[in-house]
Amino acid sequence: MMRSEILKRSVETLPHRALLMSAGVKRQDLESGKPFIGVANSFTELIPGHIHLNELTAEVKRGIREAGGVPFEWGVPGICDGIAMFVEMRLSLPSREHIADNIEIMVLSHSLDGWVGVTACDKITPGMLMAAGRLNLPAVILTGGPMKANIINGKKHHPVEGFGIVGQVKAGKMSPEEAEGLLPCMTCGAGSCVGLYTANTMAVVSEVLGMSLPGCSTTLALDPLKKDQAYQSGKRIVDLVRKEIRPRDIMTENAFANAIRVDMAMGGSTNAVLHIPAIAKEGGILIEVGEFDRISRETPNLCSIIPSGEYEMADLDAAGGIPAVLNRLMDFLEESPTITGASITQIAAKGRVKDELVIRPLDRPYHEEGGIAVLRGNIANSAIIKQTAVQEEMMVHRGPARVFYSEKDLLEAIGEGTIKEGDVVVLPFQGPAGAPGMPEMLTPTDAIKGAGYKRVALLTDGRFSGATTGPCIGHVEMEAYNGGAIGAVRDGDIIAIDIPNRRLDVELDNEQMQARLKETMIPERTVTSILGAYRERFSGKNCYGR
Repeated sequence: MMRSEILKRSVETLPHRALLMSAGVKRQDLESGKPFIGVANSFTELIPGHIHLNELTAEVKRGIREAGGVPFEWGVPGICDGIAMFVEMRLSLPSREHIADNIEIMVLSHSLDGWVGVTACDKITPGMLMAAGRLNLPAVILTGGPMKANIINGKKHHPVEGFGIVGQVKAGKMSPEEAEGLLPCMTCGAGSCVGLYTANTMAVVSEVLGMSLPGCSTTLALDPLKKDQAYQSGKRIVDLVRKEIRPRDIMTENAFANAIRVDMAMGGSTNAVLHIPAIAKEGGILIEVGEFDRISRETPNLCSIIPSGEYEMADLDAAGGIPAVLNRLMDFLEESPTITGASITQIAAKGRVKDELVIRPLDRPYHEEGGIAVLRGNIANSAIIKQTAVQEEMMVHRGPARVFYSEKDLLEAIGEGTIKEGDVVVLPFQGPAGAPGMPEMLTPTDAIKGAGYKRVALLTDGRFSGATTGPCIGHVEMEAYNGGAIGAVRDGDIIAIDIPNRRLDVELDNEQMQARLKETMIPERTVTSILGAYRERFSGKNCYGR
């Protein structure tokens, strides 16, 4: 029996029906056995990836009605990481759990039979996928699609390039006036940022997990096909409710293994290492960080998409999208179902590669290994790096530490020219408990790149934007706030990085390290109610909540 039937049939719920009818529900919708379908719409006027979601939501609702369901829409919050970065970025990751809670509250309180998540961007999509696994009620995820880059004089321009321009200004390589003159070039319109940053990475993960329609993650935001995908998603959720097909039937261990493999083959955001285990955990599946490294070692990197390469998501879509990538990886895939009724291997079999430069063959990969490496050593139980975005000469590096406790101090050092080639910039106390909130740090990483440094590495117990390139190592565990060794690093200590051998060490013995840790002072940070609760949640735990 559908969950909503209790509202429609019982005499005890007579006032409930009166309230629903007061909200506009028709009496025949209460008497006809139509499923009640929630539509979690993350529309906001603040984020380019979300400004068109009302139009898509209207199509989702039309599909639900035409399939015989009754749609109920509500709003889900969203943070634009690009806008929050460097200003107040610490609330972004906590918003993921907030979004999952929002959906749990709305779906369960109103006895909905299933729901559609209309989403885009970094924490909204994983938050919705977490809710799907947690509630295990029929669900479909509709991602809003990427934006299209501006092409001016043969060069692609988009908002994220502005972070590198900051570095050029700080280093005196560009005037503030010249930088401001580029602003119109970087303004692109609706859609999630053009490359394989976190938003588009998680859209790809949703599609490979089987929770979105084929092609959904790469179809551009303003492509007319996107509205049809919205309509079809609305129809599909009604069918899933009637057939009682639930997210845990779809998001299986095999599905997660496939999602990690595709992410490795494409070189997606390091944030996937935070989000995929969190989604799996909600469905009762444990994924250790080492699984990413294992799959990465055996999966060739077939795509070179911004920020790691020259192609944008629009190029990937024209090359065949995710079905084409799946087709390349046919021999690696595990069998798993999808919301369409077809298995992932059936979708892969129909995929066709239309451009072998964008999606290379297995025998001509961009890199022999996948996008992410997991490093370990005396400074980290584990740490994450996007190895496909690291230049060859920095795959092995040894250099002196330059320790900063805020992004502002680091940017000032770049402006003053006190960072030297070969340095390893260290930013401790940036983790879930230490910051608190584990902020992304695209501003400093792109400032280093924009300033022209070629041999400067960055090490943090925080995390990086999906737009980050270069030798940037994040998610260092344990974090400094919880007594991790990164908190013992001081200026001048020698850091040794060996990505091929998966090593990360500071040249200190255990006695030195323990003495340092006893002297380490935790930086004072302004903490809001939400951030205080987040700090408490992760005190004594790693960034995966364990």
